[in-house]
Amino acid sequence: MPLTESWYARDARSWTCGAPDAAAADFHRQLPGYAPTPLVEAPELAAELGVGRLFVKDESARFDLRAFKFLGASWAGFLAVSHRSGYAGPARLDGLRAHLAAADSGLALVTATDGNHGRAVARTARLLGLPARVYVPDPVPGIVVERIRGEGAQVTVAGADYDGAVAAARADADADHGAVLVQDTAWPGYEEIPAWIVAGYETLFAELDAQLLQAGAPVPALVSVPVGVGSLAQAAVAHYRRSALPAAVRPRLLSAEPDTAACVLASLAAGSLVSVPTGATVMNGLNCGTPSSLAWPYLRGGLDAAIAVDDAAAAVAIASLAAAGITAGPSGAAALAALRAALTGNGAVPRRRDLGLDVPGDPPAIVCLCTEGPLSV
Repeated sequence: MPLTESWYARDARSWTCGAPDAAAADFHRQLPGYAPTPLVEAPELAAELGVGRLFVKDESARFDLRAFKFLGASWAGFLAVSHRSGYAGPARLDGLRAHLAAADSGLALVTATDGNHGRAVARTARLLGLPARVYVPDPVPGIVVERIRGEGAQVTVAGADYDGAVAAARADADADHGAVLVQDTAWPGYEEIPAWIVAGYETLFAELDAQLLQAGAPVPALVSVPVGVGSLAQAAVAHYRRSALPAAVRPRLLSAEPDTAACVLASLAAGSLVSVPTGATVMNGLNCGTPSSLAWPYLRGGLDAAIAVDDAAAAVAIASLAAAGITAGPSGAAALAALRAALTGNGAVPRRRDLGLDVPGDPPAIVCLCTEGPLSV
């Protein structure tokens, strides 16, 4: 299990877990504006990376929120509010909204965010007719704050970093009996709702399976996933390490983090969950110093490799994706930046070997998750 500077690798494909809950997909299909997000093939990038085919799952088109986060926030918000309000009707937001209006529930959604999760929770609250209170760390760009406020949420700047904003959201929820904390990271005693968020992300991977099959590449050799606290990566591990999936078709999984906030890389290297100090990065959606306690067992068991990339690499990846017709933000481009760092340049030969991409035969197909669009659009 070598660790060299910003690189960690091993073969984790033998690790397995239970199959993820697929119930969220039916729920998502009835939401206003739902459609599977595009899977874009990028042959020029595939040639640069030395692979047979490269597919980019473009989440910038998810609903009108420019990111994948609503998949988790909507499903977890629906379940959490249903449990708190006693709703037992169909799994539909409009049904729950009618129930809440009749019951005058007094509930509010509360969360912390360094990017798109807060807007997704605020949108969920708006669709349910509930207020939302969102806490953000000081470095979050003003345009992110304005978009969250545009969903009708109250936004409070709290703390110098993501962990500080989470602490503020927790304190709010502890002090208000009507608050429902919908947080995409977990800690001991708070794991049910983060687990529902992760379950919501399974919709993305189910779409991806169907799209790859249609493209004639049903078995990718490698999937690159950006990581903040690790919830999306947990969903990837749950999907690709489920025991029912034959070992021969389990891809390797690569996580991508900013070099200023590489908490998963540091935890994998240490062999236990650790926190790291964070610094400024354009990849603000990934600027997290502590992995989710719920995600950590999955990441420890099922990730094959982890790499940290800098802001310059993210900027180059944004331009490369744009040339392929994909409009990405910095956090969304991190997975491509990770692939480029791992598969090209100095150290590429041993890293390709670590990832099983040095095997003779037809060049493999790989997948890159582009999780968000740009801030400026």
